[in-house]
Amino acid sequence: MALRAVIFDYGMVLTGPPNAEAHEALVRTTGLQPERFEDFYWANRHAYDEGKLTGITFWQKFLLGAGLDNSPAKVAELNHWDARMWTTQNPVMLAWQLELKQHGLLTAILSNMGDSVLENMMREFDWLDRFDVLVWSYQHRVAKPDPAIYEHTMRQLGTRADETLFIDDKSVNIEAARALGMIAIQFSTVELLRHELVATGLDRVLPLP
Repeated sequence: MALRAVIFDYGMVLTGPPNAEAHEALVRTTGLQPERFEDFYWANRHAYDEGKLTGITFWQKFLLGAGLDNSPAKVAELNHWDARMWTTQNPVMLAWQLELKQHGLLTAILSNMGDSVLENMMREFDWLDRFDVLVWSYQHRVAKPDPAIYEHTMRQLGTRADETLFIDDKSVNIEAARALGMIAIQFSTVELLRHELVATGLDRVLPLP
């Protein structure tokens, strides 16, 4: 198997679960019940990831839709906590990325990502520069599972689909990658990832996490 590159999703793959303190602050600031908060939060998240909304306009739309105060101060507070929520880390996966690099493999991040969250990540994480290619959806006005963003990432890497392993926590994104001919594994835990790598024979061409 001629594997040349590994593409990682960011959230819930290279990171751990969302920061609980930040999530609690978001819910508390809105005053909504947790279930209602989640409904409004995810309703326009894909538009944010596609760059159709900024972090500021995402939260303005959230507050207007929920019939809440949408003052600039409230919007700024929510945008701050939202950016904080997605800056956790998965140390084992980050260490594995370094091992892959040492074994001569290219690595990339392909993430559905909005502007304000990325700005905070860039301040927090110097390890982003270790990746050969970084693709953030809002900058390209297209988000997973649209095939175009996978194809763009592979062009940046200079690899074919059958030379590229894609790791993501969402099944819809995995299915889209497989439809393009990519090797794809759905991530949930490091232990299960290790099992999948062995089961597919990929342990013969790359180190295990």
